[in-house]
Amino acid sequence: MRRFLDNSGLLICGTLLALCWANFDQESYSQIAESLRFVVNDIGMAFFFALAAKEVVEATAPGGALHSMRRSSLPLLAAFGGMAGPALVYLGLVRVFDAHEFARGWAIPSATDIAFSYLAARLIFGSRHPAIPFLLLLAIADDALGLLIIAVFYPSGPVRLLEFSAVLAIAVGMAWWLRRRPALSFWPYLLGPGVVSWFAFHHGGLHPALALVPIMPFLPHAARDAGLFVESLRDHDALNEFEHRMKLPVQFMLFFFGLVNAGVGLSSIGAGSWIVLGAIIGGKPLGILAAAGLGSSLGLRTPVGVTWRDIAVLGSIAGIGFTVALFFATASFPPGPLLDQAKMGALLSFSSAGIAALLAATLRVTRVE
Repeated sequence: MRRFLDNSGLLICGTLLALCWANFDQESYSQIAESLRFVVNDIGMAFFFALAAKEVVEATAPGGALHSMRRSSLPLLAAFGGMAGPALVYLGLVRVFDAHEFARGWAIPSATDIAFSYLAARLIFGSRHPAIPFLLLLAIADDALGLLIIAVFYPSGPVRLLEFSAVLAIAVGMAWWLRRRPALSFWPYLLGPGVVSWFAFHHGGLHPALALVPIMPFLPHAARDAGLFVESLRDHDALNEFEHRMKLPVQFMLFFFGLVNAGVGLSSIGAGSWIVLGAIIGGKPLGILAAAGLGSSLGLRTPVGVTWRDIAVLGSIAGIGFTVALFFATASFPPGPLLDQAKMGALLSFSSAGIAALLAATLRVTRVE
């Protein structure tokens, strides 16, 4: 998984190509992006969220970082604060700007991009600082909450809960049967219950990019977690094989995700962009610090070697939303000016890395190599 985190260059390339193309020839870009959007956003992103779900499954296994309440309580609380804080600031700014048409996008600034926040944290803290695992735990919990938010608040069409529940029950039953056999390859899970689950989400009105999430826990996996974001070379279980086989295709898929979704004119910056960016810059660190402070008052302990100065910097780093923020934006608004403004805000979330670096220098945060 570390290579998956370290090599996000294809996503950046796709984003830069989209921005250049859209600003030089908006018409041809829009035609190509529209023709690819369903395949990329509704099918390809299912594998991206499956990899995120895979990390959640392993982290909650015995020995995993989120297995016990003692280890998971503070990161979970911080993740909740890191999502609630930006959402509240966002809604507050919507009222200040009297831009109620943007209210539906409240979840956009709540997202944390695991890959880019991890890279920024390593540059600021060094590779061995204990703040790095804390950030990754927070980001994993953030992903889990984000998946729930997409499912509940951002349906892709009219919600048909009865049809969704019935078809998903069939998919889960198929996955349970495969696990009982057991099917040691991940392919039967993808081609059988995975496909049925996709139709359940698609027909039921929920976003089909989440289709593989309920299937991932059924894939055979090691009894204990090998470590946070560690791909075990000795374990050839279905869950590890899925990551090993899919991480490179997902990288190429992320190139197309950036290409299809990031192409907005630079002139699209407007009130929605500043609302998203303001919520990220102000809401993320405040929400995380407030939640961590609440946890500390309740007796929860921060990891050894992680100071409150470190947590303040981590709060800014967690504001790098990018991939997931773009996804939330496309789920929140139909194509048009509102979506373009929200996308620019999501893209500008990269500024959180610079703010975090300045904050780290000001607070004299220690690097650990």
